[in-house]
Amino acid sequence: MNLILLGAPGAGKGTQAELLVQKLSIPAISTGNMLREAMKNGSALGQQVKKIMDEGSLVPDGVILDIVAERVAQADCANGFILDGVPRTLAQAEALEERGIRIDHVISIEIDDDVIEGRMTGRRVCSKCGASYHIAANPPKAEGICDICQGELMIRKDDAAETVRHRLEVYHELTEVLKDFYAKRGKLCLVEGNQSIEGANQDILKAIGVKV
Repeated sequence: MNLILLGAPGAGKGTQAELLVQKLSIPAISTGNMLREAMKNGSALGQQVKKIMDEGSLVPDGVILDIVAERVAQADCANGFILDGVPRTLAQAEALEERGIRIDHVISIEIDDDVIEGRMTGRRVCSKCGASYHIAANPPKAEGICDICQGELMIRKDDAAETVRHRLEVYHELTEVLKDFYAKRGKLCLVEGNQSIEGANQDILKAIGVKV
């Protein structure tokens, strides 16, 4: 079973991908991990990616899709895979089809922007040990202080309110159109993201026809 996980930044795609890996025994393929893996392997494609990233440029669609095609052709993807972070744009989705990469189901995790903003701007990370907290869902015992090493808690740049809003704008502008693209092909399943992690996971499994 070949799946795509869609959803705004902070919707919980990474968490759901991890659970699906355990339950379906297929690998999750994230764009970031693929790029890092390609560079580590030192293949011609990996060297090309390293050069682009060292220059501070964005990796073009063609290169990302070459890496996706190379990755899904590996033996561990024979029974399926989960794509997280690609496709991000209509052009990427069309290119996946042109390359003959079959997609069975597209899961869109639906969650309101204000809920995502609350989730992400409330995150805090220890500046020393990297432990994660959330001011509402998982607060430290003492405000601003890590429970584990007493390091100072900080807001990552990615979690700053203005950054979160910008990422949401980009998602709505470039990625949300993929819902229409896959709905027309009868592959789209919408799942409510503002519920428990396990609840969302059960809904995803039901949507793709897996007994829970």
